[in-house]
Amino acid sequence: MKASFSSQTFGRDFMASIVVFLVALPLCMGVSLASGLPPTAGIITGIIGGIVVGFLAGSPLQVSGPAAGLTVLVWQFVQQWGVEMLGVVILFAGLLQVAAGLLKLGQWFRAVSPAVIHGMLAGIGVLILASQFHVMLDSKPIGDGIHNLIGIPGALLNAFSSGGSHLTAFLVGAATIATIFAWGALTPKSWRLMPAPLVGVLVAIAISAVLKLDIKYVEVPDNIWSVTILPTWDRLARIVEWPMIIGAISIAFIASAETLLCATAVDQMHSGPRTKYDRELAAQGVGNAICGVLGVLPMTGVIVRSSANVEAGAVTKWSAIMHGCWLLLFVSVIPFTLSYIPLSALAAILVFTGYKLAYPKIVPALLKFGRGEVVIYFVTIAMIVATNLLEGVLVGLGLSLIKLLYAFSHLEVGRDENAAENRVDLHLKGSATLIRLPKLAAVLETLKPGTQVHVHIGELDYIDHACLDLLSNWDRQHAASGGSLTIEWDELSKKYHQRRSSSIRAARQQQATASKLSA
Repeated sequence: MKASFSSQTFGRDFMASIVVFLVALPLCMGVSLASGLPPTAGIITGIIGGIVVGFLAGSPLQVSGPAAGLTVLVWQFVQQWGVEMLGVVILFAGLLQVAAGLLKLGQWFRAVSPAVIHGMLAGIGVLILASQFHVMLDSKPIGDGIHNLIGIPGALLNAFSSGGSHLTAFLVGAATIATIFAWGALTPKSWRLMPAPLVGVLVAIAISAVLKLDIKYVEVPDNIWSVTILPTWDRLARIVEWPMIIGAISIAFIASAETLLCATAVDQMHSGPRTKYDRELAAQGVGNAICGVLGVLPMTGVIVRSSANVEAGAVTKWSAIMHGCWLLLFVSVIPFTLSYIPLSALAAILVFTGYKLAYPKIVPALLKFGRGEVVIYFVTIAMIVATNLLEGVLVGLGLSLIKLLYAFSHLEVGRDENAAENRVDLHLKGSATLIRLPKLAAVLETLKPGTQVHVHIGELDYIDHACLDLLSNWDRQHAASGGSLTIEWDELSKKYHQRRSSSIRAARQQQATASKLSA
């Protein structure tokens, strides 16, 4: 299936592009405001993600744009270093992505523990929900994640006790969230081509217009391109500063991991061409480099728009490209309509998005691979909320590495003796590797000559050639004394098929919760 216009594909791509445009419009603005930038900055990123990245994409049905997954990181950077330096950092993050794509490192960005990825997204969800809840009250976030979270009950109590615009804004936001829930749960499936966030915004606009509510509304510049901040030579020179390097690497890593994880989920939704990961990574880098030059938001591949694209019947990359054209046309011709949108309505969309990110639906799937994965998941969340996004992710990656090292260096050898039958059963659990070979050898040496030894390996995670060679050599020596060695290979085969089934179920669970990757 080639990504080109044809009489068979154009109609389907055209209709899908309209749906994706309607999904993208409120989300681009909401993510932008949550990141501390004007709403049109997010729309410009959406335009670049659609037209430029859509044309270069290695994942033909994936749609790119501003993502909630980078909101917290961008907001923290803007608060500390100013919006003027944001574009420089995003420019170099994009160049890092291009280099990674050209060096064919795309598959490596996928080699991150699912527990860390989902923990990162859940932590981001908690931070987004905590900060945007205050914006939904027409207030400003209090500070860091913990203070925002702790401050929610007090802010809500003050709004109800004092009344006024804060309470009014909250009620408009609550109506927006209720509409999103109701639209997804109560309407016929055919109606859901109209995105729930857009319906929520339209309801908020109608309520505010009819009642003439005195609350905050989206501020729209006369010229949408006035929000761009072109880099200067002085700012570009600052990229050698350590905080800027860390910022660029952080954005490049998180954007790449989220994009390629999203691309994998999109591949599971359709039967068309599979993702070319290195090309997709390089395309994202080009898009982010352009966003950096313009000083707007960074982008990733985003699952909400991508899944809407697939469900609406898109066939080629032209649906994503056309959705970018519709965004450009909208903000060029009728940008004034955005000023009718209550700020609390956009914040409510982000609160709902944060809730979806933070809800721990993935825990049962992670639990199938051991409690350690669940521990890593929750520790990553806690560290992100308590410190910051980068430190939280690094702690999660560190725990994953420690777990991996433990798994490949830990071996338990259980022993059951049956003197009446002259039989010894050895139960191996963990990893039988060269590191633990002396332990296995020591147990074998304690066995009496002439015994019937049965080695059970159903609970082994891994056995290497060195340990197999040890068992083979010991078997020959033991046979000379009249004994025997039987390795229960059927247990390992049964375990493999059980784990394969669990992996398939976990993959389906991951696809079902793919919306956790957010807007």
